[in-house]
Amino acid sequence: MNESAHRRISILVVEDDPGDLGLIQVNVRLAGIRRIGDRDPVVWAPTLAKGVVAATASKPDVILLDLSLPDSTGLETVEAMRAVAPEVPIIVLTGQDNHRLAEEALQAGAQDYLVKGQFQHDALGRAIRHALVRQRLESRLSLFRAALNSVANGILITDIHSTIEWANPAFTRMTGFSLAESVGRHPGEMLNSGKQDQQFYQRMWETILAGRVWTGELINRRKDGSLFAEALTISPVTDSNGRIQHFVAIKQDISERKANEERVQHLAHHDQLTDLPNRSLLSDRLFQALAQARRDRGIVALMFIDLDRFKPVNDTLGHDIGDLLLKEVAFRLQACVPRDSDTVSRFGGDEFVILLAQIEKATDAVVVAGKLLAALDRPFLIGPHHISLSGSIGIAVYPQHGEDVNQLLKNADIAMYHAKTAGRNCYRFFREVTEVTEG
Repeated sequence: MNESAHRRISILVVEDDPGDLGLIQVNVRLAGIRRIGDRDPVVWAPTLAKGVVAATASKPDVILLDLSLPDSTGLETVEAMRAVAPEVPIIVLTGQDNHRLAEEALQAGAQDYLVKGQFQHDALGRAIRHALVRQRLESRLSLFRAALNSVANGILITDIHSTIEWANPAFTRMTGFSLAESVGRHPGEMLNSGKQDQQFYQRMWETILAGRVWTGELINRRKDGSLFAEALTISPVTDSNGRIQHFVAIKQDISERKANEERVQHLAHHDQLTDLPNRSLLSDRLFQALAQARRDRGIVALMFIDLDRFKPVNDTLGHDIGDLLLKEVAFRLQACVPRDSDTVSRFGGDEFVILLAQIEKATDAVVVAGKLLAALDRPFLIGPHHISLSGSIGIAVYPQHGEDVNQLLKNADIAMYHAKTAGRNCYRFFREVTEVTEG
């Protein structure tokens, strides 16, 4: 008993010759295909038009389709039936001299073909069984294809030499390269940004050629030349003997996530008003500068600046004008310390701290202090207001005035208060106890 005998299958026969229909019905019974309740498993339609109606109404499991009907012949018959029943397997029925037409029908979407007058029940049962299996496989493949084409992540399939064999639409949206442009090429030659060194790719290849999954992040280049951050997973695909045959790469554009992470990091370490490094970032940079100075026996200077007469501006002109004034102060202070190794930070309120890393001698800070005082002494034009300010600057130098972050900050702050008591608009170096020397 074959597999068909264990199933109740409805068969639509689109055949204009009653004699051929009778032979088909006999072979269906001999193949063990059961009735569906009190209904015959075979539904007959003598023309394509009636077959289209029957296919829509009865929803058959299989269609036996004659390619020579009174109202349609050849491939048009297959195409018309596929249009109304795209998920139903079609077995075409041909005459003895129509093998070429039958093969063309297979290319047009038919599952199999039988030559009328040359098949018996076992051939018919086998053709129906195989057609149903192939249709299920094709439906599953269509589902997989639709799923791969609809996912948001880019997917590449390459051979073992990294030659692209297939790419989904998300890959095209991500990179700008179409499927036609990608097949036959290597991802490296298309997307390489030069941001990863040779060791990066060597470690990747060592992993996947060993049969393991590789996961990482990298910077790639789109077709238009723009860069994007990518999370990449590459999985080896092996045959039944464990030999690697293909690689599947899943690519996710993480540029927006990376940009958000950078914005969060920036906000965590910068003053929101002036965009200068905040106290946390200053402390980190001072710690690193001191570590470098210890190794090189270098000198580091810390300058604590407090604005003179800033509070009356806030009290009389309002906080909005005060905020604009602080922004302009920050701009002028930055212009006085152009070295990349130096840091201008807002410490809080109207207090700023400047880190001078890797100076040659302590008196180098005097030159910078003079520039800072001159910059603050020039009137500020904020809207319709001409505002005059000045600054009091305290200077502490490593290693004379402290050897760690907290000690240097504390002593620079003390020196700033001595500058205040000395009449403001000046600088003072830290001296132990209360001795203060003007620079």
